[in-house]
Amino acid sequence: MFYERGEGGEVQCRLCPQQCKIPEGDRGVCCVRENRSGTLYSLVYGRPVSTHVDPIEKKPLFHFMPGSRAFSIATVGCNLRCLHCQNHDISQAPRNTGSIYGRDIPPERIVEMAAQSGSASISSTYTEPTIYFEYAREVARLAHARGLKNNFVTNGYTALEALDEVGPYLDGANVDLKSFSESFYKKICGASLKPVLESIRKMKSLGIWVEVTTLLIPGKNDSPEELREIAEFIREAGAEIPWHISAFHPTYRMLEPPRTSARSIRTAMAIGREAGLKYVYAGNLPGDEGESTYCYSCGELLIERYLFQIHTNRIRAGRCPSCKATIDGIEMDDPG
Repeated sequence: MFYERGEGGEVQCRLCPQQCKIPEGDRGVCCVRENRSGTLYSLVYGRPVSTHVDPIEKKPLFHFMPGSRAFSIATVGCNLRCLHCQNHDISQAPRNTGSIYGRDIPPERIVEMAAQSGSASISSTYTEPTIYFEYAREVARLAHARGLKNNFVTNGYTALEALDEVGPYLDGANVDLKSFSESFYKKICGASLKPVLESIRKMKSLGIWVEVTTLLIPGKNDSPEELREIAEFIREAGAEIPWHISAFHPTYRMLEPPRTSARSIRTAMAIGREAGLKYVYAGNLPGDEGESTYCYSCGELLIERYLFQIHTNRIRAGRCPSCKATIDGIEMDDPG
């Protein structure tokens, strides 16, 4: 889907903002979409490298059916080249080793596996759903027919037309907003910032529940000024959008910055709250109060979390039991 034939057998992929022009026999930036005699083929359709059941909180999605399980799928490949990728062994495998691998599992079987696992949703995650768009879309379409919801964990580097296409089947998304700097996106990710911001706005306009994650990298994207820009953008897109601020650890090709301190995470959280965001969370700080959901109106503890597990959910009929404020999200009440 989403390509045009050009002259001399070349094709232009329009699935993502990379807009790759691909000569005959070559592949795009993602390394999993190949031009064969003027037809663009997905090399990963129906070939997941991973299938796993996760708590939805692990995505992280804290306001999307909390306490439920998500059947998670991924293929190899990515349309970004992040130097700090935490899943580089599968996301960058086609680029670094030339290998494209995975099991043959058609969309129908994925949906059946998800239903049998007791999952409430299917999550396209671990790598980038955009690069296996046709597969993720068909899984999502079939999942809706079975009463399952769908979510993407995504870098947001997706063409707006593709979001229109998947929008009717996509219930939620966590978008990785890596920085508010074009130079960061260019040098560290091989991409650009503006299309990610456009994707977030587009998802909101389509009625998709959106949460945002920022990995805080010391000395790279953690200045108060940049964090304030991120928080203000999120507020303008929707003050109800949860912002997850996660701690970096050295990995892949970014080994020099130190681990993110708890103090830095808490400083960023304070900036988010000062900007007017209703829900700001600390990522990978187990036992920190930043894992839990509090009422933005009266401060009441609503959902107590520890290590992706919910210990208490006091939300009733989508409201705070104390002040009756509406708590934003998808099926936020305790399912038990």
